[in-house]
Amino acid sequence: MTRALATSLLSASLLGCASAPVQLETERTYQVEWIGERPLIDRSHLTITFGEDGRAYGNAGCNHWFARYKLAGQQLDFDTAGSTRKICAPALMEQEARFLDSLGKVQRWDVSPIEQLRLWPAEGKPLRLWPEQG
Repeated sequence: MTRALATSLLSASLLGCASAPVQLETERTYQVEWIGERPLIDRSHLTITFGEDGRAYGNAGCNHWFARYKLAGQQLDFDTAGSTRKICAPALMEQEARFLDSLGKVQRWDVSPIEQLRLWPAEGKPLRLWPEQG
């Protein structure tokens, strides 16, 4: 096989593997894995679903939360989040408060090299999320 043919076949096979870039999708639920520099408490379940109507909602670990969001390209911001008022263990309540506070600081989003959704504040580490399987 000639070098030119081998290069051509390699290029064609690589192009065939290319997929569309990962995007932030509406009507998809994402599972939070990290809030800034801290992972979630074991077995806690925090989620974000981006509605097509500009409303986001999910589970904050103890309570359900909701907020309006604005998405323009890579820019993303949330209005102040509201939530239900259930009381849970102090550690879960502290994590929930950090999560809801973090949402209000988000300014942009991107996707990491391992295809994890990241929601970035102006300063500090991002919220890191995975699409829920289901």
